[in-house]
Amino acid sequence: MSLTFHWFLPTNGDSRHVVGGGHGSPVTASGRDRPPTVAYLSQIARAAEDLGFVGALTPTGAWCEDAWLTTAMVSQASDRLKFLVALRPGLVSPTLAAQMASTFQWQTGGRLLLNVVTGGESHEQRAYGDFLGKDDRYRRTGEFLRIVRDLWDGRTVDLHGEHLRTEGARLARLPDPVPEVYFGGSSPIAGEVAARYADVYLTWGEPPAQVAEKIAWIGRTAARQGRTLRFGIRLHVITRDTAEQAWAEANRLLDGFDEETVRSVQAGLARSESEGQRRMLALHGGSRDRLEVHPNLWAGIGLVRGGAGTALVGSHEEVAERIEEYAALGIEEFVLSGYPHLEEAYWFGEGVLPRLAARGLWRHPRGERDAPATGVAFAN
Repeated sequence: MSLTFHWFLPTNGDSRHVVGGGHGSPVTASGRDRPPTVAYLSQIARAAEDLGFVGALTPTGAWCEDAWLTTAMVSQASDRLKFLVALRPGLVSPTLAAQMASTFQWQTGGRLLLNVVTGGESHEQRAYGDFLGKDDRYRRTGEFLRIVRDLWDGRTVDLHGEHLRTEGARLARLPDPVPEVYFGGSSPIAGEVAARYADVYLTWGEPPAQVAEKIAWIGRTAARQGRTLRFGIRLHVITRDTAEQAWAEANRLLDGFDEETVRSVQAGLARSESEGQRRMLALHGGSRDRLEVHPNLWAGIGLVRGGAGTALVGSHEEVAERIEEYAALGIEEFVLSGYPHLEEAYWFGEGVLPRLAARGLWRHPRGERDAPATGVAFAN
């Protein structure tokens, strides 16, 4: 067994403090500390590649840079790293999206993964000209993925759906390999779409018991479609040589949250239509008290950031233990991030990954001989 780890490209800016934003909340001032230039994002990509991360997630929305354009440029600074590009169905035609994916695969040597984001905030969708309600957006996503997957299979597609219509659609060049589709969502209709079309179901970092419930739910739903999916989780990480050092860093980040910013962000996120966002908010309730919602699982990030709001905090050994706990539930892929993203990639890559290798849970994608020295032997 070898777990898969992805890092994150902060196309909304980076900082030694938490950069807020997402799900309708604006990027906080800290996002200007390290602007998301191609040069800086390329540094992060090269570090992630060297350390053994398989891919890097890029977000989507009005709060960050465009994922497709940014990753196309950053891909030229790396050799192996894949790019988990966030895509919103409905903002581009399915035929064009399928063609874009094929081009990306051709030009990067097959390094595209797709993170399909239906969009949980109607006010943000309307800014892009999309006026469908949430459930209709998910139904459109299902039609979108049906068209895209048929095109990738080399079919000519004629579809007169409820929301999408295409006639005589066909790709001149098929993607090789076909990009895997990552998909998240906690509402019933999101689960149905994921079960039918996704390769990997992603959940935000909830406590293990809640994650286990999601895995069972999606597994049952996919089985009714005659399909099986892999499962991944999206988390931040704060890992240090000792637990005391890690929690000191978490408390330093927390001290940087002024009360007015927390109130403003929480008020905005409370209006979110996203079931996943509601579940994130329920972990902390907008309060600084009792933020450790499970051993080493800290909900403080969610006080000022929409979307993924929890972090694994602890010593390298403790974080490795928590990852093993999630893996025992069926989580195979981990999409991680930390502030700032360049330095935290090294803390995790040099501190946690070797310990997971020693447990037989991870191997460097380049193989043992080419992996960087870390002071802990890699498992055979």
